[in-house]
Amino acid sequence: METCLSLSSSSVSLTEELQCSVCLEVFSDPVSTPCGHNFCRSCLKQYWDNSHIYSCPMCKETFSKRPGALLRRMQQFSVDVTLDPDTAHPNLILSEDGKQVRDGDIRHKLPDNPERFDPCACVLGKEGFSSGRFYFEVQVKGKTDWTLGVARETINRKGVITLSPQNGFWTVVLRDGKNYTPYADPPVSLSLRVSPQKVGVFVDYEEGLVCFYDVENRSLIYSFTGQTFTEKLFPYFSPDLNDEGKNSAPLIISPVHYNK
Repeated sequence: METCLSLSSSSVSLTEELQCSVCLEVFSDPVSTPCGHNFCRSCLKQYWDNSHIYSCPMCKETFSKRPGALLRRMQQFSVDVTLDPDTAHPNLILSEDGKQVRDGDIRHKLPDNPERFDPCACVLGKEGFSSGRFYFEVQVKGKTDWTLGVARETINRKGVITLSPQNGFWTVVLRDGKNYTPYADPPVSLSLRVSPQKVGVFVDYEEGLVCFYDVENRSLIYSFTGQTFTEKLFPYFSPDLNDEGKNSAPLIISPVHYNK
């Protein structure tokens, strides 16, 4: 079975979009201001503790009172995501509740409807979003390969698919149990201190922002910024090939537990 293609294998170092504009370090325990910008929780707290005017450190938008940024974690925008069986590749096995997906190595006889991916081993969420902010979490524990993110409604679903924002995909992938790559343009090779066991995906439609988080370590993995969305976005999942049992664990859409 064929899988989706990435962009070229070239890579660049981490860009400024991974940095907190206050400490200039990679985000730690990121939070958002009401205007949609992200900062380390401790940096934003210190910034406001030392000021009588509550403003965004990046765009300088001011707020009449100190916002509840410590704003408003991503989890408050959580949505109930269920997998759409009409979009699932015939090799994929979905749980009855639509919360888990894995590759079964066996092609099932399913209608070749226009919504279904083939030959790309992936599936979309049932509900799309055309405004506002939304967030969901996916358990990736035990997997060596996966792809997660969002995709626009009119993406190509037949034949070889190239994952890129230009083609309507905003994704991060894991390959060989250690290689994490956002399919940006150009691609970015990430060096993560620990392997995420659960990944959070946050989208701010109007801001043109797609962020990926290591939920347990409360750290940012990668963010696409400055994007332009003009149609519905759907959660996108690929558990990748079973690989003779080495990658048989499912992707699991997990209930969101709010951090205090």
